[in-house]
Amino acid sequence: MHANIMTSDERRATISLSAIMGLRMIGLFMVLPVFSLYASHLPGSTPMLIGLAMGIYGLAQAVFQITFGILSDRIGRKPAILISLIIFAAGSVIAGTAHSIYMMIIGRTLQGIGAVGSTILALLADLTREEQRTKAMMITGITIGTSFSIAMFVGPILTKWISVGDLFYLAAALAAVAAAILYIYVPAPQSLRWHRDTEPEFSSFMHLLFEPQLARLNAGIFFLHAIFTASFVVIPISLHENTGLAANQQWEIYLPALLAALVISMACIGMAERKQKVKQFFLGGVLTLLLAEIMLWGCVHTALAATVSIGLFFAGFTLLEAFLPSLISRTAPAASKGSAMGIYSCAQYSGIFVGGVLGGWIYGKYHFSGVYLFCVILAIFWSFLVLRMRQPRYLVTQVLRVAPALQSSWSTFAASLRQIPGMVEVTLIAEESLAYLKMERNTTKDPDFIRLKEQLQSSN
Repeated sequence: MHANIMTSDERRATISLSAIMGLRMIGLFMVLPVFSLYASHLPGSTPMLIGLAMGIYGLAQAVFQITFGILSDRIGRKPAILISLIIFAAGSVIAGTAHSIYMMIIGRTLQGIGAVGSTILALLADLTREEQRTKAMMITGITIGTSFSIAMFVGPILTKWISVGDLFYLAAALAAVAAAILYIYVPAPQSLRWHRDTEPEFSSFMHLLFEPQLARLNAGIFFLHAIFTASFVVIPISLHENTGLAANQQWEIYLPALLAALVISMACIGMAERKQKVKQFFLGGVLTLLLAEIMLWGCVHTALAATVSIGLFFAGFTLLEAFLPSLISRTAPAASKGSAMGIYSCAQYSGIFVGGVLGGWIYGKYHFSGVYLFCVILAIFWSFLVLRMRQPRYLVTQVLRVAPALQSSWSTFAASLRQIPGMVEVTLIAEESLAYLKMERNTTKDPDFIRLKEQLQSSN
């Protein structure tokens, strides 16, 4: 078995679990571009309650990500994922049948309670070797990003033929397809293990929470999703009022805006990596988001102006959404990456909740301009935080399994690894028989590193 090539079971696990994540993402987000316009016609709705209905799933997901992770350790990954998909489907049906804003809030809460992400990543870790895990996670991340983009224009397009309420029923159907994939295509893990690189370790939470560089990145994902959710409390309604576009016509804005944003963001990500100027492009993403909010704040009254401003909005959002997980992974200690990503996820979902609630409240008090001004202020504050951020180092993480017979001489191996140019972090977790290494990219090609790695692997 070659360590650098995925086995057929690893490919099958990666593709099928990525598909499950993607289907849930499409089901959750395809209603977002038209949600506030639809919810504003529900009995009992107020701007504050519309914002709450939009953001409540974020709070539920932040809480239940950890809950389902713990549950999966007790009852198994697949049963825990199935339960979460059933809850998500039930919430979608309730939201689809909602005849009041309060019923909609209940449905959206259940959608959030069906938090499946952390458990899927834990199962993916169970089904892949350490050498292939980064590749598997990258494929999953690309699938999530692609699914989000698809959802954002598919939802409005579908409302030409079905109602917005029917989109929730479609989300429930997608959850059923995901459940079928889970039991038909996802391989059964031979054993369940706790994975330090994908699951949280609570003893390290406080240290990671207050580490300055990580704290800036966690604040960033909070601001990004607060801005995003607050903006979409008002964007569908403002498009309708300012340009006359009904919900089933707004795809005409979203489709070209998303396509342009995808091209721009992918080009910027490629240049940032090649030129090793991630901080500069990251700051550019925040400033692009700021410019988009200023343009939206200027009350665009034509479809062209709306397309340009929303295109800039999506370009900044997509760029930042791609950079932030990568920066967290590069910055966090190799042996605590799962904990760092857990804090990051909580910050992300908390931003969704806060953005929805505050966006709705501000909309009720100060109309569209108040919400856009709120987002402008957040983006300005965030840009100052980014200016104080260090230029990230271009590091990669590797996890190597250490044969028990070699652990007695681990100190010698560790000392040799630390002498290799570009090696930043060497940590052995003896009880897991794993070595967590963080190094510069070129270090992976160093002859001394290759020799030591082969010695470790040949002993397994």
